[in-house]
Amino acid sequence: YRILRTLKNRSGSACDLGIYEMTGAGLSGVANPSEILLTQHDEVLSGIAIASTIEGSRPMMIEVQALATQAVYGTPQRTTNGFDLRRLQLLLAVLEKRGGFHFGMKDVFLNIAGGLKIEDPSIDLAIVFALLSSYEDTALPSNICLVGEVGLSGEIRAVNRIEQRIAEAAKMGMDAIIIPKANAKGLDKTDFNIEIKLANKVSDVYQTFFK
Repeated sequence: YRILRTLKNRSGSACDLGIYEMTGAGLSGVANPSEILLTQHDEVLSGIAIASTIEGSRPMMIEVQALATQAVYGTPQRTTNGFDLRRLQLLLAVLEKRGGFHFGMKDVFLNIAGGLKIEDPSIDLAIVFALLSSYEDTALPSNICLVGEVGLSGEIRAVNRIEQRIAEAAKMGMDAIIIPKANAKGLDKTDFNIEIKLANKVSDVYQTFFK
């Protein structure tokens, strides 16, 4: 797969994204990139969460993979692929301070499947629960999508283009999507063929997955 980003367009949209597949006949456009970015697993695995992101003007479902394991050497490792390392460290600090999860003695590895580099803060919530899924060694349901920016106090902040994200999750066959409570204003849930769950803090979502 090849990704083409448009940074400036004099007569069209800027910061748009095109995804193409290299075939024997040359490059051909991928009509639904979410299908290639979501891995189909035969079994449910821990450390995996589904997020909804916006690249340019295109909503996409992506798979976030995390692994937290006991550090073997003195200094725990922090390794990311497709996500900002400093942002990961911030989220780990929030989990330590607000949730009491001891990631300080664990190696943490984070990967955005498909080779994408994501800067959209709305995937914070999915990253947090991919980390917690690996920490608890408990798999998350593969039919639930997570959307939300996580603040320093553990609150889930509103994101932009929430209707597009919900519509893409429904299109991909998700049964439910968890969104920030702040995004509920003016949102008509009956417009979407998917269950919409609202959350105000990370602890609210934790009770959903790890009772």
